Amino acid sequence: MGMTLGWRGVMTRFSGFYDLPTAWSQVFWGIVLGGLYAVAADGALFVPYYNLATNDDVYTGLNIISLVLVTLLASIGSHFLLRRKRVRKGGSQPTSGWALGLAVGGMIAMVLMYHMFGFEGIFSPFGLLNIALISVFTPRAEALITAKHGYMMLQDKRWGAILRSTFWRSALLVSVYSAALQPIPLIWVFILPFIFLATPASETWIWESIPREGRRRLRRIWADQAREKTSGSVNAGRQEEVVESVGNGEE
Repeated sequence: MGMTLGWRGVMTRFSGFYDLPTAWSQVFWGIVLGGLYAVAADGALFVPYYNLATNDDVYTGLNIISLVLVTLLASIGSHFLLRRKRVRKGGSQPTSGWALGLAVGGMIAMVLMYHMFGFEGIFSPFGLLNIALISVFTPRAEALITAKHGYMMLQDKRWGAILRSTFWRSALLVSVYSAALQPIPLIWVFILPFIFLATPASETWIWESIPREGRRRLRRIWADQAREKTSGSVNAGRQEEVVESVGNGEE
C-alpha cells in the first residue's frame, strides 16, 4: 500500500516526462536490494533488539556498529544501482531513486510487519494503527532518502550522498524499530513531521531529472490547466449571478 501511495503521490504528477521504463526497472532492483537489506537488518539489528527489549536483561539499544555497517552497505548498493549507465544516460537518478527507495522501504516494512503480527495485542486499535503507519510511511521515507541521494549524484556529490543516506537510513531504522515495540507508538509524532517537510522538496529533486524540453512542455500544461480552472470558476460565478437575477425577477 505504501509503495502504491508513494508512486501516485509524486511520480504521477510528472508522468510522461521522465524515463518510466528505467524507473520500473529500479523497482525490481529495489525489491532485490530491499530484500537483502531487510533480512540483514532484521538478523543483525531487530531480532537482538527485540530479545533485549522483551527480556529482563539490561537494555542497551541497537548495536551502533552493526547499524552503521548495514545501512552503509545498503547506501552503497543504492549508489551502484543509480550509477548504472541506463540511469546516468538520461540523468534520471532522482526519479530512479524514488522508485528504488519505494521498493526498498516496502521490503523493510514487510519483514517488520511479519514480526509484528506475532506480537501480543497487535490487533488492538493502536497496534493496527502502528502497522498502517509503518506500511505507508516506511516506503515513502526510503523513497525520500534515495531520491535525495540521486539528486546529489546529479550535483557530483557522490560521497556526500552515501554518507547522508547512511545517516538518514540509520535514523529511519531506529525509529521504525522503536515504533514497532511501543504499545502506544508516540515516536510517530517525531517521524511524520520530517516526512511531511521533506515531501515538497522531493518535487524539486524530481524536476531536475526531467529534460529541459520536457520542463517547458510541463510548464505550459500546468499554465493551461490553471487558466482553465480560473475561467471555469469565473463562468460558474457568472451562471450563479444569472440564476439569482432571474429568480429575483420572477419574484
